[in-house]
Amino acid sequence: MGVGFLLLLDEVTPHLHFNDQEEGPKTGLRRTTKLILAVTLHNIPEGMAVGVVYAGFLAGNAGISSAGALALAIGIAIQNFPEGAIVSMPLRAEGMKKGKTFLFGVISGIVEPIAAFLTILAAEAVVPVMPYLLAFAAGAMMYVVVEELIPEMSEGKHNNFGTIAFAVGFVLMMVLDVALG
Repeated sequence: MGVGFLLLLDEVTPHLHFNDQEEGPKTGLRRTTKLILAVTLHNIPEGMAVGVVYAGFLAGNAGISSAGALALAIGIAIQNFPEGAIVSMPLRAEGMKKGKTFLFGVISGIVEPIAAFLTILAAEAVVPVMPYLLAFAAGAMMYVVVEELIPEMSEGKHNNFGTIAFAVGFVLMMVLDVALG
């Protein structure tokens, strides 16, 4: 279900992949606007994942601790810094002022807490379907990883930077899980 939701958003939102490949409906939007939409689209399932975990904690799920929910939120927050830079740097290169580029970087990530909040609200109303919401968020995250991140990590001249960054990120999340979980 999460994959279907993101497939729909992927089809109806004009956006640009990092290799300048356009997706979604044809529009007259600028390249940088499509890049902002791509990062924003990517941020929705991240917010949903945080929302589902916090909703599970609030619902009293014994398998979810406040520290575990916090670890997930911190992990996703950490990786938002480079995402904000991905939005801000091309805008700065086009001559936009630093403050405005920073604002656009922040705006592209604002969908995460909104998606988290909406997911918490939905989850509170339907606690019995919590496993389905978790599956929805997981499916959405897997979609983003397979559709967006893995192809972009593998593009260009062969190097191991993407693989090493992935491994470091994974280790960081495991450390957060053990330390806070």
